[in-house]
Amino acid sequence: MNDAVSGLRADRALLDRTSTAERVADILRTRIIEGYFPPGARLSELTIVTELGISRNTLREAFRLLTHERLLLHEMHRGASVRKLSVEDVVDLYRVRKALECSAVRLLVAEVPGIARIEEAVADGERAGAAGDWNYVGTANLRYHQAIVALAESPRLDELMRGVLAELRLVFHVMADPRRFYEPYLARNREILARIQAGDAAGADRMLAEYLADAERQLVEAYAAKTDQS
Repeated sequence: MNDAVSGLRADRALLDRTSTAERVADILRTRIIEGYFPPGARLSELTIVTELGISRNTLREAFRLLTHERLLLHEMHRGASVRKLSVEDVVDLYRVRKALECSAVRLLVAEVPGIARIEEAVADGERAGAAGDWNYVGTANLRYHQAIVALAESPRLDELMRGVLAELRLVFHVMADPRRFYEPYLARNREILARIQAGDAAGADRMLAEYLADAERQLVEAYAAKTDQS
């Protein structure tokens, strides 16, 4: 059994007798965000059903939900696999990110609710970078951006951002050298946090817009290079 599914049994605690497909989908979505299921990975129904202690019908409904979210691809007689995204997907995801994240920081006031989540994500990313755990740096970075959107205090925007972040994890797999990609953004995360702590909405907005534009450019270039090699 590979690492992607070996820890699922521990997630049984997240389920109870009233477990639903939505809750199973949430577990699998989190696994995707944390990088356990890479693009193209096939998801074994038997293994997941056994590890989570759920029915096949429940799992298939969870698969259907994640397929609707564009995280999975379901093929007749072949089952479910994690989607491989295109460069067009990257551009669209960053269009959504700019709308969500930049609008959230524009709402900054003197006392910022939820700032502790941003501070924690920045510190987690820095600790992981110092330890050389670049996969976890990626996870902490996604949590950082989720916390930025949470500044808007909108459950609907939070839910939308969770789906965006899950797709982004699939995008980030294109970067052959995660350290080279993530490391410069650790300092930039700290700089944007400083603007948020100061209540500087305009400064945070400007820095975040530049940050997202740079990341989009890097990823589009990486996708183009990968296409040229194939």
